[in-house]
Amino acid sequence: MDVHQTVERLRADGIDVVRVTYPDLVGIDRGRDVLVERLPAVMEHGLAFCRAVYHTSPQGDVVEVAGGLDAGLPDICVRPDLATLAALPWEPGVAQCLGEAYEPDASTPCEEAPREVLRRSVAALTDLGLTAVAGPELEYFVCEPDPAAPSGWRRYGDAPGNVYTAGRRGDPEGHLLTTLRALRDFGLGVTMGNHEFCGGQFEINLDHSEALDAADRTFRFKGAVKELERRAGRMATFMAKPFNDEGGSGFHVHLSCLDETGGNIFEGPEKAAGLSEIAHQAIAGVLAHAPALAALFNPTINSYKRFGPDTLAPWLIDWGLDNRSAMIRVPPERGAGTRFEVRLGDASANPYLGMAGLLAAVSLGVREKLTPPAPLEGYGYDASRSAVLPADLPTALDALEADQALTAVLGDRFVSSFLAYKRDEVARFQRHVTDWEFREYGYHL
Repeated sequence: MDVHQTVERLRADGIDVVRVTYPDLVGIDRGRDVLVERLPAVMEHGLAFCRAVYHTSPQGDVVEVAGGLDAGLPDICVRPDLATLAALPWEPGVAQCLGEAYEPDASTPCEEAPREVLRRSVAALTDLGLTAVAGPELEYFVCEPDPAAPSGWRRYGDAPGNVYTAGRRGDPEGHLLTTLRALRDFGLGVTMGNHEFCGGQFEINLDHSEALDAADRTFRFKGAVKELERRAGRMATFMAKPFNDEGGSGFHVHLSCLDETGGNIFEGPEKAAGLSEIAHQAIAGVLAHAPALAALFNPTINSYKRFGPDTLAPWLIDWGLDNRSAMIRVPPERGAGTRFEVRLGDASANPYLGMAGLLAAVSLGVREKLTPPAPLEGYGYDASRSAVLPADLPTALDALEADQALTAVLGDRFVSSFLAYKRDEVARFQRHVTDWEFREYGYHL
């Protein structure tokens, strides 16, 4: 896009600031506000950011990852992707776009950049003549201030039994309607939403599209929901399991693949369960690499508190036909709607990295012509029938490091950085004394 024409169009629309945002390793949106008259210069030279932003924890600690502190905290160059420009309905005069991260030479893509990691997985499928189409579903909790609560927050509109409802019964201030309309006007392709299973929990669905676009919209969706709730004096959290007495929040991905003619190649009317041979190979690839995928789809220490029997979150490495107790569920639609739903992820995942791992596993399954086991029948969670997923983050990180086929697709620089960052997170947690420990031991021992 011609930047000077873009500037004139933005000015005509009453926009004088462009917010350039990009994801760090854990999916936090980092960015800078640029006055619209400075946009041509920014497009020419880029925006300089310290590379260690990829290695900075949510608490602001810079983690020792190769290429950051050890290299003297060098820069990366972030260029606005003008094709993603969209006005922010809740910030008059402001448009937002995504940023592309490059090495300091401003031309070599940064290997740690989550968008670039996903592009590598997209390319692995493209080499097989396949295009991935993804439909994301995310759950999240809305919280309101409560000085008496240990965390300072309580669940918004908290009341039992408001399962899959809409309206003021479980949403007294109309959070869902306000958010749906704002995200629609932002152009994120939202389709519908409802109060979810737990008190204060909501789900908003995004339309399906090619994988990079789906990840872009998911990333922007999470940032937008959090920003809208900040404006309302509340907090939206995509943390996997924020409360002991309620379930967790999932990040489910519905996935299909198109062939070179644009047809859904997962459709197989004459095959078992109406699924093509390639669909079975894709499912087998996800199952084969599930332990490593857990590190990307369940990337926090808290993630593994969402898992377990009878949680409707995965616990075993299995698949089933329209079975929500399985890690992979094949919905009943066939024809152009043939797809499978990967239920492994939780909402704290970086959507680029989760989808990158998923597409890499699919490409390996198809390339190696893998065959899945028989689908789960009945209610799952029987560990005698299927292998158990990693039970904690260290185990998942070890599985990712050991999965050389998957990491070869994702890229060595990214994988080594991600492992170093996350193992530092584990080490910091293991040194931290929790409230549970003091309550359990402090008085009696």
